Amino acid sequence: MRYKILPIVFIAILVFSCKKKKAGEPDAPQTLHHGILVLNEGLFQQNNASMGWFSFSDNSYTGNFFEQKTNRSLGDTGNDMKKYGGKIYVIVNVSSTIEVLDASTGNSITQISMVANGTPKQPRYVAFYGPKAFITCYDGYVDVLDTLSLNITNRIPVGANPEGLAISNGKLFVANSGGLNSPNVDSTVSVIDLGNLQEITRITVGKNPGSVQTDLNGDVYVISRGDYASVPSRMHRIDAITNTLVQSFPFDASGISPFNSNFLISYHDFSSGSNQIALFDPNTETIIDPQYIPTSGIQTLYGVQYSDMTNRIYCLDAKNYTVTGQVHVFSPNGVFETSYNVGLNPASILIYE
Repeated sequence: MRYKILPIVFIAILVFSCKKKKAGEPDAPQTLHHGILVLNEGLFQQNNASMGWFSFSDNSYTGNFFEQKTNRSLGDTGNDMKKYGGKIYVIVNVSSTIEVLDASTGNSITQISMVANGTPKQPRYVAFYGPKAFITCYDGYVDVLDTLSLNITNRIPVGANPEGLAISNGKLFVANSGGLNSPNVDSTVSVIDLGNLQEITRITVGKNPGSVQTDLNGDVYVISRGDYASVPSRMHRIDAITNTLVQSFPFDASGISPFNSNFLISYHDFSSGSNQIALFDPNTETIIDPQYIPTSGIQTLYGVQYSDMTNRIYCLDAKNYTVTGQVHVFSPNGVFETSYNVGLNPASILIYE
């Protein structure tokens, strides 16, 4: 849940040095079972992104999971992680790489270099449709990856510095943040026809759009993050059939997380440091409970994920961005259960039975 606008920087692909297992670090499991795989963002330009494995069996945490599996470092700024078709796709933003891992073992399948004409693309987020993966890149494109050959087959030009993306009604909706052009940020969502892989229109939603989600009816919801000061962060609804903005909501919102047929709407206030997680009903377009998850034990809300596998809500806590983060676990009714210590700035998790 990276809300701040990134500074202008393009970093060449890093050469990774081999790392051995740290003393006292638990062995990475041979197969992934009964635990949580955690992508930790690390610190920007510090080359310390990591992947960790938390075992439910003995409550142990293997912080150098990726190093044990690959004998090399993950790189700089782990941004997104998704599981699809027996593979895990890890987006490493500043290093401009995509790590493709076997979803059963975590072993490396390949590393994809995301560089165009010698310039890093800075990939951000990934979504899937059929045999294709779609990756937003900060150089103003959505890359199309064939998930069988693992080759980039197309580059689709969109708006400035695209971030989140989601699929509805045979179309891809992409938030164009324009974050690197601050204060002249973008305000649009690109709509891409998945049949011909071309942009068909752009929808104006508000300054600095980031997160994108769809509800069960196919409507598309977008967070425009404003300027983190005088322009507030807001959520908007797009009709995926007509490609039009149909509603903007008056409440603060930083992130949208699917929760059964509802959404969990999260918000972190940078000025006060306060956090809020509300329960939102997309059928009635109303907030059911503005304080659905108690956040008193969360210092810096960095992400919210619900797992239907465990029927639990997981809140990612970056603390002060420079110390070990935590994953806080809540029941589906919003009751706190436990917390796990993980890595630096946890960005995404995958749950395994």
